[in-house]
Amino acid sequence: MMDQVLKQIEQREAFVLTSHARPDGDAIGSLLALYQMLRQLGKTSQVVMSDAVPLIYGPLPYADVILHSSQIPDGAPATAIILECDGVQRTRLQGLEGRFLINIDVNACAVGEMVYGLARAANASITPEMATCLYTAVLTDTGAFCYAGTDERAFELAQQLVRRGANPVDIAHHVYFSNPTSKMRLLGNALSNLHREGALAYMHISSAEMERSGGLDEDCEGLVNYALSIQGVEVALFFRELADGRYRVSLRSKGQVNVAAIAEQFGGGGHACASGCAVSGPLSRSLELILAQLGGVFSPGGRGPEATA
Repeated sequence: MMDQVLKQIEQREAFVLTSHARPDGDAIGSLLALYQMLRQLGKTSQVVMSDAVPLIYGPLPYADVILHSSQIPDGAPATAIILECDGVQRTRLQGLEGRFLINIDVNACAVGEMVYGLARAANASITPEMATCLYTAVLTDTGAFCYAGTDERAFELAQQLVRRGANPVDIAHHVYFSNPTSKMRLLGNALSNLHREGALAYMHISSAEMERSGGLDEDCEGLVNYALSIQGVEVALFFRELADGRYRVSLRSKGQVNVAAIAEQFGGGGHACASGCAVSGPLSRSLELILAQLGGVFSPGGRGPEATA
């Protein structure tokens, strides 16, 4: 696939770059690294995302080039490179239709690993700025090297990126120790709504709680991991009420259950250990829908999963 992607890049001069809605560190870091790579190759590109860059990723090099818009601007390049999406729908961008699409989906520890390989294959220089973006991608998509599937390749890549200028301490501080007060208030609300059923834990946040805390959508990112951190819990869920009455669901697994397969049943997606989707409300209905899908692979009230998805 990498050879095919490079061939298409060589044949074209300008690109639109994007990734999935509600971007995480892997999406942001990989996009910015790809943007820098294309600049080195003498190409032009425009980075467009349907959601704004979360606060904790704002310090990344070139983060200010990302355009927050619901649609591709008029006059944008005719070729789009999409990272980590199983289809254009996950970008939530209008205007990708009719463009030549290059889709780089993930089969590595992070899509950042694929962008790194692409840059090396293109003989691009891995600058300290690019290394910083790629290290952020790998760090966040492996759950700080905690998710199942993290292997020696992830650590080897991290080592290479540190050697090329990424500062792991600074990056970790930006990602994990720069939370706004509103996120801490939301965490308190979520933990007060914590439920545990054997190897399953779940939390929820209402629209009213979001409003009282002054929280943003991005403040909910990662809250589900607190439920997953409980000893004996194998799967964790976080439900956030949306303005239209639906619930955004974050699903996390310690590795024995493929939660991406669950999210895909509701039009969502992600990775085996970290995924998300939206389901209809009220909360009791949302929980019922997710549990019905989990029921085939997981015994919530028991000691753990009965099989993998």
